[in-house]
Amino acid sequence: MKSLPQIAGKLKAAMGLDMATVGARLIERVVRERMSVLELDDDSHYLARLLSSETELQALIELAVVPETWFFRDREAMLAAARLACERLAERPGEMVRILSLPCSTGEEPYSLAMALRDVGVMPAQFQIDAIDIRTRSLEIAIQGVYGRNSFRGRDLGFRDRYFAPCEGGWQVHEQIRRQVRFAPGNLLAPDFMRQAQPYHLILCRNVLIYFERNVQKQVLALLENLMAEDAHLFVGPAEGGIVLGPSLESAGIPLAFGFRRRKADPIAAAQTSRIAPLAPAVAMPGWASAAPSEPPMPLVLPARPVAVSGPDDSRACVLQPSLLQQARALADQGQLERAGSLCEQAVQEQGPSAEAFYLQGLIFDADGNAAQAQRCYRKALYLDPAHQAALLHLAALLQAQGDAAGAQRMRLRAQRTSQPGEGGHD
Repeated sequence: MKSLPQIAGKLKAAMGLDMATVGARLIERVVRERMSVLELDDDSHYLARLLSSETELQALIELAVVPETWFFRDREAMLAAARLACERLAERPGEMVRILSLPCSTGEEPYSLAMALRDVGVMPAQFQIDAIDIRTRSLEIAIQGVYGRNSFRGRDLGFRDRYFAPCEGGWQVHEQIRRQVRFAPGNLLAPDFMRQAQPYHLILCRNVLIYFERNVQKQVLALLENLMAEDAHLFVGPAEGGIVLGPSLESAGIPLAFGFRRRKADPIAAAQTSRIAPLAPAVAMPGWASAAPSEPPMPLVLPARPVAVSGPDDSRACVLQPSLLQQARALADQGQLERAGSLCEQAVQEQGPSAEAFYLQGLIFDADGNAAQAQRCYRKALYLDPAHQAALLHLAALLQAQGDAAGAQRMRLRAQRTSQPGEGGHD
């Protein structure tokens, strides 16, 4: 296709999507699909249509953006955000925590955060989540709130029992959770995007910066900083920490969550970053759905603890201790990365190699900034479990950050092939 570079250039200017990152085959495939719909057989004619029609540009964007997300993806970030919200509300119980999910894709991320907040006892009137995406089809799915198997991955699916109801096509998010999220269309690169919005306390902008060139990354980071309250936290993807870290932002020191906050020159001020100032009323954006949740409070869900069990012939209770990997994850969450890594090694030696042990080791190395070791561990996990979704996607993010766009694309394609497309909800 002779006009493919110009078409890709238009996409890049509109949404930052770089053909070198996603691959020429993807761009060519979606262009041919649009040409077929428009009954065009000359790509130069399609280019002319694209340059003259905002409607056609949006149609091409809809095809070029391929959502790949699920509930509680990178669970540590969700739990860390919920903990930070609790800390803020403990300081100022009369205030509302403002949260932004950008881009929100098909809604799994903002809904996951809403569920995590409810699980730790945050009341509906105490938080509001704004969720924005460039793809209108993704927003339609999110607003409907019906999801199939692909959106529920991993073994811990207790949240589905608490917050979903079975329905035709899968499971639908309870209305009390849907009311906490306001969805709206938006383009990160639009000149007037959210320029007048009130600041947010928690911002999730994950796994999108890696698809942009450096100058676009700087543009997006400047926007995000403008949207951050003085003591806000920004969460990004595992491979994006090096992009965010700089003169303005520093690591929040939350293991495995990849959270950042404004850099403080004064160490005393840095120690007070969990405090929040009174909030101004939010500025409404076109497309927001109003929310007025008022359901009764839900019980606080505490972290799991060892359980005492008594045998029928033994009056003494024994305590079921967490597994070595559970202990390792808990230590990593506390910032004790070296001890967590040691427990992973112990688990491998005593219980044999496992994909989960190597995957957790990879996360620990990722959090510690050791990309080479993280990559080795993810590959070991994939050797034992070639369909390990999280390892595939984390490895893809690392390869992308290292400039290996082809390798990253291969990992993403493998992840897509193992995600069982078409089994309810959306692909």
